[in-house]
Amino acid sequence: MKEQNKLKKGFVFKPYESPHQSPFDKLFEIFKELITHTSGDFDEAISWLRELDKEYELTTAEYSIDDFIGDLKKKGYIKEEIDPDGNGGMAITAKTERAIRQQALEHIFGKIKRSGQGNHKSKSPGIGDEHTGDFRNYQFGDALDKVSMTESLRNAQINHGIDNFNITEDDLVVEETMHKSQMSTVLMIDISHSMILYGEDRITPAKRVAMALAELITTRYPKDTLDIIVFGNDSWQIEIKDLPYLKVGPYHTNTVAGLQLAMDLLRRKRNTNKQIFMITDGKPSCLKLPDGQYYKDSNGLNPYITNKCYAMAGQARKLHIPITTFMIAQDQYLMQFVQEFTKANQGKAFYTGLKGLGEMIFEDYETNRKKRIKG
Repeated sequence: MKEQNKLKKGFVFKPYESPHQSPFDKLFEIFKELITHTSGDFDEAISWLRELDKEYELTTAEYSIDDFIGDLKKKGYIKEEIDPDGNGGMAITAKTERAIRQQALEHIFGKIKRSGQGNHKSKSPGIGDEHTGDFRNYQFGDALDKVSMTESLRNAQINHGIDNFNITEDDLVVEETMHKSQMSTVLMIDISHSMILYGEDRITPAKRVAMALAELITTRYPKDTLDIIVFGNDSWQIEIKDLPYLKVGPYHTNTVAGLQLAMDLLRRKRNTNKQIFMITDGKPSCLKLPDGQYYKDSNGLNPYITNKCYAMAGQARKLHIPITTFMIAQDQYLMQFVQEFTKANQGKAFYTGLKGLGEMIFEDYETNRKKRIKG
């Protein structure tokens, strides 16, 4: 009987139950995806949401799409706006733009461990808050909170004894901390026509990556600087708030112009640590000649254009500016260009398809490593 009364240990399996979501939260997750696809067009996003509701019964009699729109307005996610033609309509707010960036960050870099205010580790000790485990003698000017009291009291006992205990400046020791450095980053985004060519939507995953990187840098590394540029036939700067609204244009891909502007921006920065993130489908097809004319070739990879790109990658390397390329395509010949480009810079590259960025190939030429990352 005693054996039968003993508590049994083991695993209990039951059907998966998703975390409870309110009707608003459930629809809001879908809405954020749709508003990214529609480049901020509220009416088009709601039209798609109504179609999805008909097919998948997302709403109930108690909570309709119109109720959802009302809540979006109450919560400050949308606002009434008059367009240049004098027509009224609804538009998303800065609060929604931030929510979209946060969602992109969770989807793409969701597995990154959270921490407090971020900084980039360097290889040398200095002022910071990452303890190394090494100690040195106290020097005038060291902050008192860096003094290791345990080690200092131990020194005082050894030097002066227990009976006549006192502590002097010579007894104090400071624990070394890892120096934390600031970073200046330029984010380059390809908005050429090839990003929607042949019916493939490459601009939406590109925007997701861009928004995730922007949110990652601004939230985890608030001391860093971030500049964002887009490139087609030419290159120009945009603001973080413009990211959800990005659209491709009738442009070729002037990768060299983007890199020139990126390096011009970084030259003005006082930080010694600089980097470039480039999001592209990997097909440079345009150059601006000294006389102002454009040299264009959309048929495959033109050696005259690609060699200019490799030269820019090498120039960035000499300036100690690593380039990390996010390749939003898996065409073999385009991936080959990115590999050569990354090799010339000794930088890094992520290769990903179009299906939600669920899996990326990460290649680091600096350490000669390649690995597969599953989302």
